[in-house]
Amino acid sequence: MPVYEYEHTKQACSLGTTFEVRQSIHDAPLTCCPECGQPIRKLISHTNISTTRSNAELKDLGFTKLVKRDDGVYENVTARDGDSRYVVRDKPETLPNLSKTIGD
Repeated sequence: MPVYEYEHTKQACSLGTTFEVRQSIHDAPLTCCPECGQPIRKLISHTNISTTRSNAELKDLGFTKLVKRDDGVYENVTARDGDSRYVVRDKPETLPNLSKTIGD
């Protein structure tokens, strides 16, 4: 069952200014504190979603990842066949060939 965060809109009670409540996703949001009956509002909580992917996964998904190596020099860690390993500022021939990954 999900945990939702609520915040007192006026004065905190023994639960504190903010508190958590386990509720079904089908339950309506609470409008008053279960402890003191004061008005409360539901907060938007931070989620725990991992966005860390390996370079190989990024490449398989069609992304290009450039890592800065020097002033104006980036390493293409997801380089595909025929792509330059390094992208250099003011040298368009070193840019990745996006037609390999972008389709209609």
